[in-house]
Amino acid sequence: MSASSMKTIKNRIKSISSTMQITKAMGLVAASKMSKAAERIERSKPYFDILTETLEDIAKDNKDFSSVYTQERQGRTCHIVIAGDRGLAGGYNNNLFKSLEIAEEDIIFPIGKKVLEYFNGKQIYTKVYAKAADIKISDCHAMGKLLAQSYEKGEFTRLKLSYTSYVNMLVQEPKTVSVLPIKVEHTKEGMRNINYSLIIYEPDAESAFSNIVPHYLSGMIYGAVTESVASELSARRNAMESASDNAAEMIDKLSLEYNRARQASITQELTEIISGAENLG
Repeated sequence: MSASSMKTIKNRIKSISSTMQITKAMGLVAASKMSKAAERIERSKPYFDILTETLEDIAKDNKDFSSVYTQERQGRTCHIVIAGDRGLAGGYNNNLFKSLEIAEEDIIFPIGKKVLEYFNGKQIYTKVYAKAADIKISDCHAMGKLLAQSYEKGEFTRLKLSYTSYVNMLVQEPKTVSVLPIKVEHTKEGMRNINYSLIIYEPDAESAFSNIVPHYLSGMIYGAVTESVASELSARRNAMESASDNAAEMIDKLSLEYNRARQASITQELTEIISGAENLG
């Protein structure tokens, strides 16, 4: 191997080493944010559970109960799709997009820059909340109110929520749930054996139900956002760890190749010197 080839290998080792430092740093940053993301998931669950139970309680034993939010209607679907703002997170974004089933006439409510990029050309509901990293609980409340109003007006008749569910540090699964209409089963007894005839709703059960729906939607969205953020961080951490391991393996192989080439070069030089000395003798 020539000296120029050995220099090329050496430069490549240096380049890969620099890249490995970046992947290690990105992996550490993602890992450091994970605990906070996991805490947000746990904090969001009770809020959503209480809202869900309250809606069920209102409608559970009211056989004459009627709400636009529980009625099946013909029309198009609005899809809330939550993905990341950037790549370098393994299959986090692509796995979610592959799992989606969206009709041509459907509307997209994007959360995450990658959603906007993927659905370029589709009908977008709004771009206001397109950056997933900036979403706060106040934004989720605004979204819930906005979507509830649009659903009530009939701008769409079904609402679905697609995001990546956080299972654990190693497993993240794409998930789509139906949010509206809300399915309620009317039974003689409520889920907590409450005597609903003793409960009085002001001004009535339907109005109370409708007033809670926007909060229910915001809770669903916030919970999905927290799980998506945790999933993205986990996916990025895993991807960066894998990239760092691959880089280390490449460096080992290139170092071995360089050392062999250097040894061969030294051997050749010694052979030439010895041969020259013998010819002089």
